[in-house]
Amino acid sequence: MTSTTTPSAVTVRRVTDPHDPALEAFGRIQEESYYAPDMLIPPGVFPHLVAGEGRGERRDRILVAEDAAGAVLGGTVFHLLPEAGFNSFLAVAREARGRGVGRALHGATLGEVRAHHLPGIFADSVFPDRQDPADREAEARTGVDPRDRRRALHALGLRTVDVAYWQPVGGPDGGPLTDLDLLFHPLGTSDTVATDLVAATMRAYWGAWLGQKRAAREAAGLAERAGGPEIALLPATATPRFWRGRTEG
Repeated sequence: MTSTTTPSAVTVRRVTDPHDPALEAFGRIQEESYYAPDMLIPPGVFPHLVAGEGRGERRDRILVAEDAAGAVLGGTVFHLLPEAGFNSFLAVAREARGRGVGRALHGATLGEVRAHHLPGIFADSVFPDRQDPADREAEARTGVDPRDRRRALHALGLRTVDVAYWQPVGGPDGGPLTDLDLLFHPLGTSDTVATDLVAATMRAYWGAWLGQKRAAREAAGLAERAGGPEIALLPATATPRFWRGRTEG
């Protein structure tokens, strides 16, 4: 089990024991921190993720941040895929926000990405102008402002991938969820990302819950919408050009 202690006395460690009580504590933080927790990986699945059961080339990781007394301040769930990393979720307890916990977790995540010689890590994030009113109200109750979140993600080094992106399922009537943008944190200095890398990563990520055939179709559609071999990286506070001038919700 590896751990990293930051100057602010926040320790980040990888959870490897499926019976570690930190998983339950992080699960509570996840439920309290996100306006639609039913859209996330359920905390009941966390023990299976850390046990590495039946994942093939996909390596699942859960990191938690703890204070000097061992109290869990936050955590993150991410996946090391053959092509790149993908961060499913990162959350910090309300009482611990503003203490550098999110930065410590993201830094530890990047350390794992580097150690596996991957080019960077993807994530997706709600763009506030495409949230419907009910979701905006629900998010306000968690104490999180989506605009502040996008500014924080930019400060961490993530950038918006300038492509029309949506999750294939999870929206109205089970259709695509279109209030998200795809983000990428390159480990090198680049203002573009290869379309092939984006498509291959999403195919691998979606394949775990869509099945390989559906994931391949969705990834091919994403690559087609990119319109070329390279995709620009924009500030994380921006949305792709596809969405500009359109209204949702």
